[in-house]
Amino acid sequence: MLSRRTLLGASAALAAAPVPLHAQAWRSAYPELVFAVIPSENSQGVVNRWTPFAEYLARASGTRVTLRVANDYAAVVEGQRAGNIHVAQYGPSAFARALMTGAPVEAFAIEVNLDGSKGYHSVFYVRKDSPFQAIQDLRGKNLGLVDPNSTSGNNVPRHAMHRMGINPEQFFARVIYTGSHENAVIALHQGTVDVAANWWNDESESNLLRMDRKGMVKAGDFRIIFKSEQIVNSPMAYLAGLPAELKAAIRMAVLELPQRDPALFERLTDGKARPWEATDNAAYQPIIELNRFVDGLRRQRS
Repeated sequence: MLSRRTLLGASAALAAAPVPLHAQAWRSAYPELVFAVIPSENSQGVVNRWTPFAEYLARASGTRVTLRVANDYAAVVEGQRAGNIHVAQYGPSAFARALMTGAPVEAFAIEVNLDGSKGYHSVFYVRKDSPFQAIQDLRGKNLGLVDPNSTSGNNVPRHAMHRMGINPEQFFARVIYTGSHENAVIALHQGTVDVAANWWNDESESNLLRMDRKGMVKAGDFRIIFKSEQIVNSPMAYLAGLPAELKAAIRMAVLELPQRDPALFERLTDGKARPWEATDNAAYQPIIELNRFVDGLRRQRS
């Protein structure tokens, strides 16, 4: 078992290309790499987006790669802490949580927006035809959050509401965790919640626009009533104890993806991002502090 939480096998182990000579020394110890992705989309969306990347990583590293899609953010953290997930695509708070819980992980690549920035925002959406203009208008209504380890879908919203003097569990009738950013928007669309937290890069890219492109909802049916300050973008991380040559091969494959396979990079990012850039764990220290703040709020509620 990967952890006490179930991980969904998103694809069978992917056959690797012929093994590069530099990989021979470590391949016997790592006949397979497990690449995991937090469930920022619904599971099938994650499979469709990341399976070609897993195949590419198998070719680049010269070893088998299995894509795993976690049921929740914590499963990725636990899987890397246990050493069962070798490479993972995180959200910032989930990665910070991995560091806080002692997972031996190293961030090596960070997402970059089209404008060159390396950050995004948390937003609160309401339906366009609703009367609500601010969070303060929603007393007694239902709030949709994403996952306890989601940066834009929980931690930043809770920090923002604390600054507004709002205790969500007391202010709203219900606080509902939807599990993914897509599910949060769907819950809002269906009326299960009256306001929903989500991620938003800029006017050209957001989870809502991705869902619009997939025909799931119409972006024009929603509007933003709150936008946070910028949050550091999501990292990709591998286990610190992997052989140096293997880490170098993984890192190079990710950073050079747009040059090696432009069509794959376009598919992976919907053409809405620049190439990943190198990063390290220090970039996520502010997110560790955010997590600690939200943990303190949780202890006050209990």
